[in-house]
Amino acid sequence: MDLQPLFEELFRGLIHFTPGNIFMLAFGGALIALAVIKEYEPVLLLPIGFGCILANIPIANMVTAEHTSNGLFDVLYRAGISTELFPLLIFVGVGAMIDFSPLLAQPKMVLLGAAGQFGIFGTLVLATVLGFSLKESASIGIIGAIDGPTSIFVATKLAPHLLAPIAVAAYSYMSLVPIIQPPLMRLLTTRAERRIRMEYSPRAISHLALVLFPIVITLTVGLLIPDATPLISMLMLGNLLRVSGVVERLNKTAQNELANIATLFLGVTIGSTMSAASFLNWATIKILILGLIAFTLDTVAGLLFGKLMTKLSHGKINPLIGAAGISAFPMAGRLAAKVAHDEDFDNFILMHAMGANTAGQLGSVMAGGIVLALMLTIG
Repeated sequence: MDLQPLFEELFRGLIHFTPGNIFMLAFGGALIALAVIKEYEPVLLLPIGFGCILANIPIANMVTAEHTSNGLFDVLYRAGISTELFPLLIFVGVGAMIDFSPLLAQPKMVLLGAAGQFGIFGTLVLATVLGFSLKESASIGIIGAIDGPTSIFVATKLAPHLLAPIAVAAYSYMSLVPIIQPPLMRLLTTRAERRIRMEYSPRAISHLALVLFPIVITLTVGLLIPDATPLISMLMLGNLLRVSGVVERLNKTAQNELANIATLFLGVTIGSTMSAASFLNWATIKILILGLIAFTLDTVAGLLFGKLMTKLSHGKINPLIGAAGISAFPMAGRLAAKVAHDEDFDNFILMHAMGANTAGQLGSVMAGGIVLALMLTIG
């Protein structure tokens, strides 16, 4: 009896196993290790890492490059990524978690949220120089906002073939905010600037203003930047659930069950696209480097604009809050406050930093919409 066909069938996974699969299994394990051991964004990196491992089990038939089979992750990809459903559901949860009161009390923080998006457009130009198409460059640049859902939303529309490295870069750099930003803060600011104390006289924000804010923002952004409407509307819907005070069950569901389920499925589905064949190439390496450059440029631009505001305010504004003008909420805001507190234990700039951070969240969505509008117009 010839047993060779039997052995080939039983061990066909091992037969098709490649060195690239081994590397990607190690990469997925590294993401899980960062989540478990270092606790770097575990809610994101753990499912992404596990999805990466599953994607590199040969002949498992769970995912295909074309996402046309009925494998588990192909179904999830078509249902939640191709339709942009998962990032939009996550934005409902994010909106329900955000308190925009610090921004409403200090409207000038909008400027820092805008400055924190500079890296997107700077990296877009750099990526074009390196040979990426305009649409690919725009998708790569969005990594700089450190906003995973926005990065995925834009990449799905403009460069779906680059979705895996873009998503991994966006979420990985989000987890590395506490490592990357502090050296830049200390490099670009003086000790005296970091010790600047900012007065905070909380202006009472009426309940009516809080309820009108998400509605007005949705209408304004929707009319001015229609391509950003899906993202901004879901973010503001979540915030409206929070501030209305009459749908606490929906508010808690958006913050917890909805956001958690969407994040879980998004993570494993993104991870499942990280097969060795699609991920191990020079384009991926360049995307990871360009994403880091984008993040760095955003932080630097925010800090420099913060220093400008320090000058114009005659030393009343701590420039560290400029680093919070990215979208990594609430991590970036808390980190800016911590760096200031480390320099002076009696210095508390958290509310100012959170104002800039929430402005950065809005800025990243609007920047994503602007990029989409420009790229889709150009064609």
